[in-house]
Amino acid sequence: MQMFEQREGEVALARDLAAETDDARLAYIGRIASPWKLREDCPKNMNTARERGGGATVTVDAPYRSGLAGLAGFSHVVVLSWFEQAPRNLIVQKPRHATEAKGVFALRSPARPNPIGLHVARIVSLDVEAGTIELDAIDALDGTPVIDLKPYFASVDAFPDASRPTKEA
Repeated sequence: MQMFEQREGEVALARDLAAETDDARLAYIGRIASPWKLREDCPKNMNTARERGGGATVTVDAPYRSGLAGLAGFSHVVVLSWFEQAPRNLIVQKPRHATEAKGVFALRSPARPNPIGLHVARIVSLDVEAGTIELDAIDALDGTPVIDLKPYFASVDAFPDASRPTKEA
């Protein structure tokens, strides 16, 4: 794991609890191919990824490709990824754009106890046999492992009245 400089106001866990557990048994089902090779170049969210262009491809490994059956016809997919390069010990973080530090569970940063990425992307094309899903955009580094895919249902996944704090910290 790559080490990152801790910013003023950030708090790390006393010890790396993730290194002490052995219970998740995640299986990577594929990888993301994206234009983003370096952490500093990677967009911080999907809106920025779309603005900057550069679609992405999820390639599902052969043993899992039959799991794509039935995904055709969906406009969007939820991609759950594993940010394997992210630190897992920061519990309070201070994003570069913020004036105040926040708890990790109030942020969408990849640095978290379990570095799971959540990406909702438009499906541009799907090839079940090849195991490829072309996406409109992605906010993940090239080569990021995929841990799951789920169809996006606007009827149950979207909350038009959802809100967040008005003061951006």
